[in-house]
This record gives sequence, C-alpha cells and structure tokens, in this order.
Amino acid sequence: MYKNLFIIVALGRNNEIGRENSLLTHLPRDMKRFKLLTLDTTVIMGENTYHSLQVKPLPKRRNIVLSFDPTHRFPDCEMAYSIDEALTLALKDDRVFVIGGASVYRQFLPLVSRLYLTKINAAFDEADAFFPDIDFSQWNLQEEEVCSADEKHRYDYSFCIYDRIQLSEK
Repeated sequence: MYKNLFIIVALGRNNEIGRENSLLTHLPRDMKRFKLLTLDTTVIMGENTYHSLQVKPLPKRRNIVLSFDPTHRFPDCEMAYSIDEALTLALKDDRVFVIGGASVYRQFLPLVSRLYLTKINAAFDEADAFFPDIDFSQWNLQEEEVCSADEKHRYDYSFCIYDRIQLSEK
C-alpha cells in the first residue's frame, strides 16, 4: 500500500463508471470536487481516459498516462508502460490520484490507501465500463456528504472518503 496513492471515481449503484469512453452522467459538483482535489497533484490515467478528457493534459497537474504501446506519446504528459513504471515516476510525489479507466482502477485498487468515491444513486444499464468490486471490510468510511438531485444534478449522490484499514487495526 502507498500512503500517497488514491483513487477518485464516480460510480453508479452497480459499480458502473462509463459508457463508450464517456462519463455516465454530468454532475457539476462532482467535477468541481475532482478539480479541487486533484489540482497541484499527480494524476495517473490510462490512454482511453486521456482521450476522453475535454482538456488535454489536465492543467496544473502532473499527468502520467499508462499505455501498452511504447510508441505512444502525448504532449505535456509523462508516459508509463507498466504499473511499476507509473509508480516509480510518482513515488516521491505528495499526492497521486488514479483517475481511470476500469483496467487502471483494477490494477491500482490493491495498492491505494484512500478512495474518493462519488456514489451515484442510480443504475446505468447502458454502461460498458465498471469499477472493480470493493471489499468494504478493508475500508473505513472517513467522511460522507449526501447530496440530493436538483436542477443541475439528475440523481441523488454521495461524496465518500474511505481509508484502507491497516492490518494492525483489524
């Protein structure tokens, strides 16, 4: 586990995270929270997530992109061609956020110390990308903010922060 390594993700009731390389729904408060949490940090993402960004690279962040193809390069991004290489690049940074996609989340989940989840109170049948199952017995809920649907947010949702339980705490 890496104390400086976190996951940030918005997910539906059934761990849905995306469809056709896009987010499932637009939640302005979640986008604002994502920006506030990740500004002046390092973000690690897969190539598909990079391609899905409206602004590339994400400004005021160190962008590390994981790719299977060592010939791929993206302007103003650092490239990594394995999880180990991404970790080596980011190891000394204070805060590192893994921002997607599904395969990247699956590989990093066993390594992170904190989860920043936006839990959307809806199921998305059209989803084609999913977050891995979380064994919540390994995590302590530190903070939860419940938010109701409104004119800008179609669904109820919650901002949750979970810290991994240390073996000595169990």
